[in-house]
Parts: sequence; structure tokens; C-alpha cells
Amino acid sequence: MKITSRFTVAVHTLLVINAFQDKVKTTSEFIASSVNVNPVVIRRTMQSLKAAGMIDVKAGSGGARLARRPEDITLFDVYSAVDSVEGDLFHFHENPNPACPVGRNIHAVLDVKLQEAQAALENRLKKTTLADLAGQIRV
Repeated sequence: MKITSRFTVAVHTLLVINAFQDKVKTTSEFIASSVNVNPVVIRRTMQSLKAAGMIDVKAGSGGARLARRPEDITLFDVYSAVDSVEGDLFHFHENPNPACPVGRNIHAVLDVKLQEAQAALENRLKKTTLADLAGQIRV
């Protein structure tokens, strides 16, 4: 299972807003030209980011601005805001065979390891801020 592209599109969107919000109107069309997607994709992304309190959007072609400081937006915040995964990162196959010794024990052997892997990913995302990434982009 992949983490959907909504996550990377959202991070890209936030970085464009951060880089250009004081220079041009950061409209969905402007952002879409950087992300190279249809502006409708950006508008949907911006709705999620606005609902999560990360951006403010002016009606019409007013553009978007960050609602929080880049230092206060983590990759985990973005990951959560745009529903990058539904439920757990790892989806376990249904109904392993209880008559098989492997099938009977697979959950006991693997569930905790998968939960730990997801927690490690989420903890790593919590340690990286938008400011960390913005500092690596030359505008």
C-alpha cells in the first residue's frame, strides 16, 4: 500500500505558499503550475489544509497564506490533514487460515512489528517542519 500523493502535493503546496505568499497571489492556478497538476487538485488540497488550520484562503483569486509559522507545521500535521492513509498504514490480509500454524500465528508475530513501523514513520514526520524543508529550497 502506498501513501497517497495527496501528502506530497500538500507539502509542495505549503512550500509554494511559504515561498511566494509575500510576492504574488498564491492562487490554486499559481500553485498548480509548480506542482504540475490540475488546479482542482490544489483546491481540494487547500480545503484540507485550511480545515486543519494551516492556511487561510481569500475567496475568489485572493490567494492563500500560511495561518501558522512554518516552524509550527510538521510533516505529520500535513500527513494527518490530507488523509494520506486510511486507517493503519499496513492493511493485513483477511482471514488467514487458522488450521495452518503460520496462518494461526501470523497476527501474533507481525501485528506489533507493523504497528512499531508505523509509529516510527509518524514519529519521524513529527520531527520535520515546513521550515526545515523551506530552508533547503533556493527561491
